[in-house]
Amino acid sequence: MTSILQILLLILDLVWFLILAHIILSWLIAFQVLNLRQPLVAQVWDGINRLLDPVYSRIRAVLPAVAGIDLAPLAVLLAVYALRIVLQNNAALFY
Repeated sequence: MTSILQILLLILDLVWFLILAHIILSWLIAFQVLNLRQPLVAQVWDGINRLLDPVYSRIRAVLPAVAGIDLAPLAVLLAVYALRIVLQNNAALFY
C-alpha cells in the first residue's frame, strides 16, 4: 500500500512541475524571450496546453476574470498542494 501513496505523490509532483513549466513558459513567451515560431517551443507549448487546458477550463468557469490575470494555474497549484498535504497526513491509512 505504500507504493500506492508513492505513486500518487509522484503524479502530484509531475502535475506541479507541468504547471510551473507552463507558467514560466508563458512568461517567457509574453516577454518575447521565446518565440512560438520556433518549432520546439511551439511543440512544447502546445503539448503543455493540451495537457492542462481541460483542468484550467473547469477552474476558469468558476473563477471570475480579474483584470486580465489568469488565476487558474494558481488555483490548481493550491489544489495540488492541498491534496499532497491530505495524502501525507493520512499516510498511515496506506500502511
